[in-house]
Amino acid sequence: MNDYTSMVAVGDSFTEGMSDFRPDGGCRGWADLVAERLAADTPGFAYANLAVRGKLIRQIVDEQVDTAAAMRPHLVTFAGGMNDVMRPTCDMDALTARVRYAIGTLAAAARTVVLFRVIDPTRRMRGAARLLPRINRLLAVVDELAVSHDAVVVDLFSSRVFDSPALWAPDRIHLNAEGHRRVAEATLRALGAPPTFEWDEPLPTPTLRRRDRAAADLRWAGTHAGPWIARRLTGRSSGDSRTPKRPELDPFS
Repeated sequence: MNDYTSMVAVGDSFTEGMSDFRPDGGCRGWADLVAERLAADTPGFAYANLAVRGKLIRQIVDEQVDTAAAMRPHLVTFAGGMNDVMRPTCDMDALTARVRYAIGTLAAAARTVVLFRVIDPTRRMRGAARLLPRINRLLAVVDELAVSHDAVVVDLFSSRVFDSPALWAPDRIHLNAEGHRRVAEATLRALGAPPTFEWDEPLPTPTLRRRDRAAADLRWAGTHAGPWIARRLTGRSSGDSRTPKRPELDPFS
């Protein structure tokens, strides 16, 4: 593994760390876990996390990319676009153009760029198969840019382990603490770190009776899906008025 002395994380809720909560209520997440591991081997290791939940790719580009590039970190991670993909009005041409700009800008400023092949939702979320053409197009752009910019790619899409509900928060959209731990290990492995556990070791998927599944779906719809739809209809986002949790490239602590 390269001797990285600094890291900046760019993206949305996936990178902010939803829903891996610290005792004080703040988010931890895979990016913090990666930084913690790198900092353990490098005194003075600096880390910034600019990611904010709910951000669309336009907002990530406008609010984070140039800021991250100006920090000129040794290592930068980029993950974004899925909030756009999930919206019915997603403009894939505009999305892919902004992804190209973001990755090109970050690659010009950092020694190493880490990109993600997004988690496949189609086996886990009912109705998600309709998103697959968009997801495949996003994956194709990531794969292409990884080659042209010699980026490190973390392939989460090919792993079946994320089909398990045991890795997801009750909202079914964000990873829980164990899910983030596995993404962190996958990222570190892609960077060349020695393994600490098998991040893609399968987990059992519980079989629910139809009645229990229906009751769980009803609770989820009222608690999580309803508010999410309401925000979409009113043009609001869970990230409105939120600021990055680590906006400066400071020594990790």
